[in-house]
Parts: sequence; structure tokens; C-alpha cells
Amino acid sequence: MSDTATLPTRRDEAWRYADLGAVAKLGTAGIAERQDITVAVGETKRICLIVGGEVPDVTRIRLTVGDGATGEVFATSAGDDYTRLEIEVRLGKGAHFEFGGVTIGGGDAVREFVTTTVHGEADATSNQTVRSVHWGQATGNFLGEIKVARDAQKTDAAQDFKGLLLEAGASANAVPQLEIFADDVKCAHGATVGQLDEAARFYMAARGLSPELAQRLLVQAFIGDAFVGLDDEVERERLLNVALSALESAKL
Repeated sequence: MSDTATLPTRRDEAWRYADLGAVAKLGTAGIAERQDITVAVGETKRICLIVGGEVPDVTRIRLTVGDGATGEVFATSAGDDYTRLEIEVRLGKGAHFEFGGVTIGGGDAVREFVTTTVHGEADATSNQTVRSVHWGQATGNFLGEIKVARDAQKTDAAQDFKGLLLEAGASANAVPQLEIFADDVKCAHGATVGQLDEAARFYMAARGLSPELAQRLLVQAFIGDAFVGLDDEVERERLLNVALSALESAKL
């Protein structure tokens, strides 16, 4: 969404699955604020976020990654109300962007990640891994757009989304978008949505694990993929623990 004085509608592709009622509560001022972050040439910057709460929350980041630099964003979204993390990334020559995110929760909240990754120069890479776990009437969304400019040869970009629905009323949406003008690139995306592996749960139960512990272990393994690229153990455990605490409080 551009910085305007009007609220978005479903005609705006990036807001198509959003909770527009919650957006209206925030108003234009509540969704207009954006944090601008620049990663200097050759440097590395990591951002770890826990987003969401008891009221609607929209967090918007514009990340500019210099030549040969690396920008990393890892996030857990477990709010009780509408939660949106929006990231716009512009990559310099030979730069890298890494994103790992988890949306998790129940109720009727919408939790979403929206990313726009602009490969404007040659030899840049990006990797995005999103895991979504929901129950009740909750929804997890990932809208990921990759733009590759004509001069951005040797681009290597990937997106991977997997959704896990623990109850029949929950849903997950993945909208990968590719806009490619260069001809020597690698761009890939994948999206799957399913339920817990009942065979694995039965296997654990047969070996004495309680249903609650079996579910926790399976979900932990599922969402752990999103944080494989995070080499800070303390931050990785913090993001995982927030997600698993949301699961435990559900009493499924």
C-alpha cells in the first residue's frame, strides 16, 4: 500500500485477505507508520520480532540492503487480534535477504506476513520460510511478492509456505507473486496446507507420550523450519517459546 490518507480496500492486492474491520479501527495513522532500516555495504543486520497483542497491530518495515550485505528478519505472530507484519526489501548487488516467520493462534483473528522483495541488482539472493499453525476460526496469511529487475541477472530467490490446521474452522492462505524481467534467474515458491500427521501422533502415543506432548513436539518440528536460518540460539528459543505458549494455552 502506498502512503496515502485513505484506508485500503480489497482492491489492493496486498490487503485482499486482511481484516479490514480491524484496519478501520487503527485508522490511516495506525497503518501509515513505517520503520526504515538500512544495512550498510558488506554488513549484516538481524531483526527478531514478536508481533501482535490483544488489539489490532500493523508493523511495517522498509529494509534497504547494501551491496554484499545481509538483512535478516525472523518473527513470531501470535496476537489475539488482527496482526500484520509488512516488510519491503530492496537488495543491492550480491546482497542477501533471509526471512523466517511463524503465525500461530486460534480465536477468529487474522495473522499475516506481507513481503515485497525487490531484486534490483545482479547476484542477489533471498530466502523466505513461513509456517502457519491455526485453530478455531483463525486465519494465517502469507503474501509474498518478488520483483526482479531487467539488470538483476543471477538472482536466486525462494519462498516456502506451509500451513497446519488443527481444527476444521481454521484457514491458511498463501499468495506468491513473481514479477521477473531478467532472463538468467532462479525463482521458486511452494505452498502446502494440511493437518497433523495422524500416523506420527499414533506412533508417539504407542510409546507412552500424552496427546498434548505429542502435539507439541509435532508442531515444534513443523514451525522450527522457519528459524533454521537463525543462528542465535537465545533468539531462536524466544521466538519458538512464544509460539508454543500460544499452542499450550489453546487446550485443544
